Formats: sequence, structure tokens, C-alpha cells
Amino acid sequence: MKEYKYKINGNQYKVAVGDIDDNIVQVEVNGTPFKVEIDKPAKEAVTVSRPAARTAAKPAAKPAAKPAAAAATGGRKSGVKSPLPGVVLDIKAAVGDVVKRGQTVLILEAMKMENNINADKDGTITAINVNKGDSVMEGTDLLIIE
Repeated sequence: MKEYKYKINGNQYKVAVGDIDDNIVQVEVNGTPFKVEIDKPAKEAVTVSRPAARTAAKPAAKPAAKPAAAAATGGRKSGVKSPLPGVVLDIKAAVGDVVKRGQTVLILEAMKMENNINADKDGTITAINVNKGDSVMEGTDLLIIE
């Protein structure tokens, strides 16, 4: 069972994601077990996007488990994705900043190590989807570069 800690609207949540059986995921929020039904059968891993995790603010609500949307390519918007689950330590860029490919835009702590998250292309940051201290899942769009 993988365990994650979330702070949502000032409230601390301990979320454990357990076994996946077809399209049912065993999830435990602050010790309360839930069976979460996902739209499609899971193949290998379930990615919980940041907005879906906010639904856990009400203990009776079931957290939705949906894979992150695929990033657009070319001169269009694309999200810089988290390469692994972790906690946002620092955000090195702001909305409107022009960044170059390979420039560090965020620092993510994962497995007790600081990981530089770099821009995947040249462009302008149009949105930052996380804040310092946020717990993020693998595949979460951290920020959007256009």
C-alpha cells in the first residue's frame, strides 16, 4: 500500500492507495476505507491528479483516480510533469516568465532527495498548478509552458 500525506485547505489527510482489482481501487483516507471505482480498468498504476485529490476534503467523498491528460506538443501548451511522487520545495519561476529548455523551474523533494525539475521546451509559463509544500503524484502537471 502506498501512503501519501496531503494538506488541503489547511487540513492534513493521510491517504493510502492499496490493491487495484479491475476498476476498483482500495483507498484509505485518515483511516477510513473506501472502494473507489475508476472509469477504465487500471493497467499498471493509478495517477491521482491534483484537482481530484481535493475532493478528499470531505471524508465521505471518494477521491477520483484519473490518469493525467497527455501533453500537447509543438508550439502549443504543454505541462511540465512530475517525474515521481514528492513534495514541492521551491518554485523557481512565475507566471509570465520566459524560460528556456533545460532551465530549472521547480524543486521537488522525493525519496529524501532534492530533484531539479526543468522546462521541457522554450516558452512562457502560463500557469503554475502547485504551491510550495504541496504533495504531488507522478505524472501531475506542475506548470504549463506555452
